[in-house]
Amino acid sequence: MTSAFARLPDPPYYAVIFSSQRTPGDQGYGATAERMVELAQQQPGFLGMESTRGADGFGITVAYFRDEASIAAWKANAEHRQAQRMGHTTWYEHFELRVARVERAYGGPPR
Repeated sequence: MTSAFARLPDPPYYAVIFSSQRTPGDQGYGATAERMVELAQQQPGFLGMESTRGADGFGITVAYFRDEASIAAWKANAEHRQAQRMGHTTWYEHFELRVARVERAYGGPPR
């Protein structure tokens, strides 16, 4: 899982927010998650990603994209679609996906 802040351009851009509760055991999840990060980074319009998962299995991944067309292309990627099917049937007890347009972004403290 990604453990650093994504380096992003100035807004506007889009955030795909994926919150999930994992099922027990790995069942191939770890290797597939690594592959999805690698694959997403090759996707046109992909800007970056931030992800975390707690010991209780609850996790949040935010993937950033240039525009809605880039999000649609990522959703339609065949390898990603297979991973989604595994998520629905095997890896997640529950998940929520939200898509938001980022209008403003700032961070701190200044360094």
